[in-house]
Amino acid sequence: MRARVLIVDDQPANVRVMAEALSDTYEIFFATSGVKALEIAAGSNIDLVLLDVVMPDLDGFEVCRRLKADERTNAIPVIFVTAREEESDETRGFDLGAVDYITKPIRPPIVRARVRMQLDLKHARDLLERLALIDPLTGIANRRRFETALEDEWRRAARHNAWFSLAIVDVDDFKAYNDAYGHTRGDDCLRAVAGQLAVVARRPGDVVARYGGEEFAIVLPETDGEAMHAQMHRLLAAIESLNLGHARSRCADHVTISIGSVSVTASPTGQATDVVEAADRLLYQAKENGRNQVVHRTE
Repeated sequence: MRARVLIVDDQPANVRVMAEALSDTYEIFFATSGVKALEIAAGSNIDLVLLDVVMPDLDGFEVCRRLKADERTNAIPVIFVTAREEESDETRGFDLGAVDYITKPIRPPIVRARVRMQLDLKHARDLLERLALIDPLTGIANRRRFETALEDEWRRAARHNAWFSLAIVDVDDFKAYNDAYGHTRGDDCLRAVAGQLAVVARRPGDVVARYGGEEFAIVLPETDGEAMHAQMHRLLAAIESLNLGHARSRCADHVTISIGSVSVTASPTGQATDVVEAADRLLYQAKENGRNQVVHRTE
């Protein structure tokens, strides 16, 4: 998919020159006012902004400040495009979070080179950030990503008093599996289990993460108790269908999982960590009751 570049300038002729320089390579959006630029940036998955400094409503400095203050847009690189060459202006722009300056009159080869360089840097940063949130063994989200998603999705659900469901999953007798078959087979087992669990996380906001060792966590916002209970039983069946032999299991002759899951109506007075603790207690009950089962509670 082509990168998306937003060109912001109150002079249509400047917009046209930059668009002609970039349209063969990038998907171009444009705005002739700061207000419109903020609206487009927040709603169009923009990858880079070329921003004029002198504009009649909001100047470029204020637009940049607002972009950097909004969590939806603060990671977008901003390149100022201006005829002003005062050192103080340049310093102010960098202090506000801009990554580069291009001076007018506009020279298309310079615009192309500067845009390409900043988009390459953004791509590298985005890749590093994604890798930092992925469990290297299973390829699903890691504990750090889970904790961030937990708080974000809880706050989002709490604003609307919406359903919020969470589960903690444990591979039954996994230490015995490792002892019997070796760590290579153990790693293969965790990858297979993670692959089945990840099937449930298809919507924006859904997260399946490796929680630690042989434990996994599942966050399913906007999922009520009945739906969550049914989904967790489908997961039990999905793991059974892997048919991974486990001669040392205390509950079956193949790999199984135990699940503690909770569904609550989120509220601003509640805490996401309380839901995690509740799911963890229910997981303990599932294991005490013989493993290979779901213990679910709807509050």
